[in-house]
Amino acid sequence: MTLGRDVSMVYADVVKLSRTSSLELKKLVYLYIMNNSRLQPDKAILAVNTFVTDCQHENPVVRALAIRTMLCIRVEEVLDYTLDPMKKAINDSDAYVRKTAALGVLKLYAAKPKLVEEYGLLDCLKGLLHDSSPMVVSNSVLAINEIQLLAQVNGNGSSVPMLELSNNLINKLLNALPECSEWGQIVILDFVATHYNSFGPKDVEMLLDRVVPRLSHLNHSIVLSSIRVLIKYLEFVTDDQKVSYLKKLGPPIVTLLNSYPELQYIVLRNIMVIIQKYPSLLAKDVKAFFCKYNDPQYVKIEKLTILLKLLNEKNCQMILLELKEYCSEIDVEFVQKSVKAIGFCALKIPSAAELCIDVLVDLIKARHQYLVNDCIIAMKDILRKYPGRFEGVIAVVCENLDAIDSVEAKQSLIWIIGEYAEKIDCPVDLLQLFIDNFEDEPTPVQLQILVATVKVFLKFPEGNDGLLQRMLRLCAEESENPDLRDRAYFYWRLLSNDGMIDKLGDIVLGKKPGLVSNEYNLPRALLEELLCNLNTLASTYHRMPHSFTITKPIPQDDGEDEDEEEEVEIVPIDSEGNELPPTPTSS
Repeated sequence: MTLGRDVSMVYADVVKLSRTSSLELKKLVYLYIMNNSRLQPDKAILAVNTFVTDCQHENPVVRALAIRTMLCIRVEEVLDYTLDPMKKAINDSDAYVRKTAALGVLKLYAAKPKLVEEYGLLDCLKGLLHDSSPMVVSNSVLAINEIQLLAQVNGNGSSVPMLELSNNLINKLLNALPECSEWGQIVILDFVATHYNSFGPKDVEMLLDRVVPRLSHLNHSIVLSSIRVLIKYLEFVTDDQKVSYLKKLGPPIVTLLNSYPELQYIVLRNIMVIIQKYPSLLAKDVKAFFCKYNDPQYVKIEKLTILLKLLNEKNCQMILLELKEYCSEIDVEFVQKSVKAIGFCALKIPSAAELCIDVLVDLIKARHQYLVNDCIIAMKDILRKYPGRFEGVIAVVCENLDAIDSVEAKQSLIWIIGEYAEKIDCPVDLLQLFIDNFEDEPTPVQLQILVATVKVFLKFPEGNDGLLQRMLRLCAEESENPDLRDRAYFYWRLLSNDGMIDKLGDIVLGKKPGLVSNEYNLPRALLEELLCNLNTLASTYHRMPHSFTITKPIPQDDGEDEDEEEEVEIVPIDSEGNELPPTPTSS
């Protein structure tokens, strides 16, 4: 059977062996029955008597094994015989059997939900929440939570009432927490975070005090689930208590970073959500997010993003020096993001702008091509943010014209030439270099050349008529791009009317709105949703939870040929879970 061979012809003979007293042999027989019953559902009924008998065996392992195997067969005729044994197993004297029965109710509900509801197994399952065994309690919590999710997916959620968490039940779950397995602790913590409704500040304080010790657990998922509970219910305590609990969150979060890169990434993505809500939470732990030489790129980029979120007046110099060190790395993409981060520091912290400019000038003088491109882009943003402050760097930028090759860097340099033409020696000559290669440039660069040419003409009209006319003809008569042609005709008509030249100057050379630092922030609705769903896929991908769930009912097994697979249409969705329009295809 393990080699993939068909051994279904000996089904009846193997079933007879299930009456053996050997536990090892019984497990093998049950494994065989599980794997072959779906191929021969008409013969699966032969094993029912054995299962029912074993459900009353003196050995609790055998009783649990019989329940588990019956529910794994998933043949309708067999499932009908599981109801009475299931009810007996829920009230069994052994905790191991009750633990198995709790998950058995979930399996049976996934196959035949109406049968479970009609037979009262849901009420029996809720009764297991008050069991004396932590294993049984955690499995019951898991089963109830999954049943509620299945009910919502199948469209009959109203028939399964949400579990009301009373103070007594909360105390019961929290008492069982330290004695549960790691998986059990995660299940209970997530269940409390999802379903608990505050009864008052004292009740919430009691809950948080009981959860705080879990922050020191070795399991990362338990720590994150504990943080999820704390973050969600901090809104229900006083400001002083909130500050106290937040102080307790910092060290465990930093400790989570001492792990494998894959775990670090998940932790960092969750931290991004938390610090947007509480920016001061990790303000004193900035060094914990400094990149290490052996960090993979995806971890470095996340740390870089968090450093920029934690950036303030006190730590900006320390972070800036660290970013400068990153610019000497061999990873080009990471270096480029570090240069952009330096520019962001100047935009976010005005007092650090001069120091950022000095760092960017030093990087430009190193004349590494990928550095020069991003440094000029960053300088353009700084000049827009602080007009008239750092005009001394314009000469340095123009001296490195030959080292620029990216589209965005060319746009930035051309913008600087047009905007600060009066501060540059021979701006027309610099602009002429781009005009000579105009036809080879991409459209964004061509548009910027056109605007810069008009700016230079308005500032130095004498002797530059020919340059402007050549530029307008290139755009209006030879270009096939409609945006470029329309812009050229717009300028041409205004320049042809003597009374409109001053108005054109007001439009092109007028005061620009201030540049706002483009900080990475999640939308408010998404942020609030993610804070309630920490330690899930949603908080890792920064997407709405419902974008990961099935939106159609799960089809019931009708016993038809499994070889005929239904074609499933995959519908793309955005970060909010909304359906995206189909991508147009060329005919």
